[in-house]
Amino acid sequence: MTEKNYSFNTFNKFASDGIAESLMINNAKIETPIIVNIGSDLVLGDSLGPLVGTFLKSKGLRSYIYGTLNNPITAKEVEYATLYLRKMHPKSFVIAVDAAIGTAEDVGLIRVLNRGIKPGLGVNKDLSEIGDVSIIGIVAAKSFNNIELFNETRLNLVYKMANVIAEGIFKYIDRLNKGAKNYISYGA
Repeated sequence: MTEKNYSFNTFNKFASDGIAESLMINNAKIETPIIVNIGSDLVLGDSLGPLVGTFLKSKGLRSYIYGTLNNPITAKEVEYATLYLRKMHPKSFVIAVDAAIGTAEDVGLIRVLNRGIKPGLGVNKDLSEIGDVSIIGIVAAKSFNNIELFNETRLNLVYKMANVIAEGIFKYIDRLNKGAKNYISYGA
């Protein structure tokens, strides 16, 4: 499979459109996806996924959404979530959303990757992979003590990033519902 990864700056006014377009390009099944938002509401930098899930539910998105501020799916629960998804949604397209750390220049970028993610890599955890496609938001730069860094992340960045990701997913599913079979994707 050819890598089809895309990056968008959170503060670019077209970022949500780019996210929607890149999800269209990466979803060969053209079906409404399952969305798994990974993270914890106990750590600011790690709350990106649950915030996205909460925003999607508040917009009334008609899709299976797992992981919200009220019911988070933490990195250590990913293995159980993966087993649950295989049983309850065996052939569904899964989008995984999570926070990440990267270089200082990458902070604020949202990446759509045409593969699943392994949550917890930034804090040296070796956990199960989840998703067919993943959306990661780079909320902080790598440091010696990455766990501390998640606590020093700016709320404004995480909140804005979650809003942009949720809007991109919402636009993407709206396109699917309007007839993806007639949708022509440029650059696919």
